Amino acid sequence: MMEDYRAGASVDLEHDRADLDRRVEVPLLALWGEHSVVARSPVDPLDVWRERAIDVRGATVAAGHFVVEEQPAATLAALERFLWDG
Repeated sequence: MMEDYRAGASVDLEHDRADLDRRVEVPLLALWGEHSVVARSPVDPLDVWRERAIDVRGATVAAGHFVVEEQPAATLAALERFLWDG
């Protein structure tokens, strides 16, 4: 986890700049907690991802910041729907 934070403040910025003109071409699933900062934002997370990806799907999960840890069954169900139902 700490490597993710380190990269976010260093090499990720370089990689992001190199990919600014590209979009994710595979289906993308975004999940966030309905009690998280993301859910309280006036910006729709799916709109943000639609700027960077072609096929964006997503929803809130009854959780806070740590969606997978707080709601593993709901997260799995969302992943299964995304992967198997297309």
